[in-house]
Amino acid sequence: MIEVLSVASEIYPLIKTGGLADVAGALPGALAAHGVSMRSLVPGYPAVMREVAGGRVVYEFNDLYDGWARLIAGRFAGLDLLVLDASHLYDRPGSPYVGPDGYDWPDNWKRFAALSWVAGKLALGIVEGYQPDIVHAHDWPAGLAPAHVKYGPSDRVKTVMTIHNLVFQGHFGPEIFPRLDLPPHAYWEGVEYYGGVGYMKAGLAAADAITTVSPTYAREIRTPAFGAGLEGLINYRADALHGIINGIDVEAWDPVTDPELGQNYGTNTLHKRYLNKAELRHRFGLQATDGPLFSVVSRLTGQKGVDLIAANVDWLVSLGATLIILGSGETSLESALYTAAQRHPGRVAIYRGYDEKLSHLIQGGADAILVPSRFEPCGLTQLYGLRYGCVPVVARTGGLADTIIDANEAAVEAGVATGLQFSPVTSEGLGEAIKRAVDLYANEKVWRKIQRRAMKSDVSWSHSAGRYADLYASLLGQERDEQFGN
Repeated sequence: MIEVLSVASEIYPLIKTGGLADVAGALPGALAAHGVSMRSLVPGYPAVMREVAGGRVVYEFNDLYDGWARLIAGRFAGLDLLVLDASHLYDRPGSPYVGPDGYDWPDNWKRFAALSWVAGKLALGIVEGYQPDIVHAHDWPAGLAPAHVKYGPSDRVKTVMTIHNLVFQGHFGPEIFPRLDLPPHAYWEGVEYYGGVGYMKAGLAAADAITTVSPTYAREIRTPAFGAGLEGLINYRADALHGIINGIDVEAWDPVTDPELGQNYGTNTLHKRYLNKAELRHRFGLQATDGPLFSVVSRLTGQKGVDLIAANVDWLVSLGATLIILGSGETSLESALYTAAQRHPGRVAIYRGYDEKLSHLIQGGADAILVPSRFEPCGLTQLYGLRYGCVPVVARTGGLADTIIDANEAAVEAGVATGLQFSPVTSEGLGEAIKRAVDLYANEKVWRKIQRRAMKSDVSWSHSAGRYADLYASLLGQERDEQFGN
């Protein structure tokens, strides 16, 4: 059994702002079938601490970045957790990264430096009876963990750094470096970034292996267009780079059993989806039309191509379709979408914020989901769409390109199409894809064929978890036990 310590700033179902939490929450269970035991180190935010009140204290720190802290161990929500209870760092309102005012916490450098420092100590076996073989760090908040392991007294523990989104890098001023408990030479060997400290860069430079959440994104980040200034380092470390596609929790996301759906259904009872669609229309005050009901479940940002959606609302409505939007983000984009909804009452509706239960109903009732991201490391929204027969309409980039088979004429004829791809990622490109979706929807037989093929796609963690297990074993110079499969 390989022991892995996962280090993540969020984990579903305890705390979530995006796909990182879904991955961190689903991967441990998926890896268990492949001979890997994963324990997760997470910050003790208020939402997390409420769930771990009965946990066991396994270690105490008298002074962890200017305050007392402790580690609490136990199983919570089916996860094997080590929670870093440090009230001076994490007991505050807002999201994991920003306060109620929408601005980053000014001490984020300290909050996540502490998380990585503790990961480094756990790699040394400070908790009695626990010694990980691998430390697996997720995104910049855990980026210093591989550095702490590399520059620690033991080189037995190996490290993996996973990039969920390279744009977010954790860049801070050089004045914090003396507080990081790293040797002086570490600064010039990978921690320094444009004259300051780069948490993501530190992880990429120090880790024994680097993974991204899709093969296409692994190729894209080696180019200036997607490398966010780190493409030189990534190309230098190309031999350590692996693209492993994300999966989803197929038990939590199952239209046959999902309790959030008004009507459950499967591939042979797709007609029942109409009852969920009717519920969505009623809830959002949408008119019944002959066209498809499109949906958006997303952060409302330029990266997600939401401006392209706003530019196409009039076009979509003119084609006889309707639109539901769930999300929040950039003020200008929210305003543009609200204005569009006011222009088209009964045809366009928007729900500001995020509602996990509502997102399930949207996937189970809308006909198609728009994902026009300018770049997308993997994306989980389109995987949920596949699982629920909510046909994904996606930009041809990153994990979107890896997971959706375009409904071109040959693919439809062969019965392998699972959605629609478009390129270039422009307003016109998305507009053409929307028109293609409307035309396909008009042919009920073809549309049902696409839905059924989409729902049969393997979006589970089974294959990808096996690839992670193989990677861990290779870093340790081991062959995986055949009883756990390939």
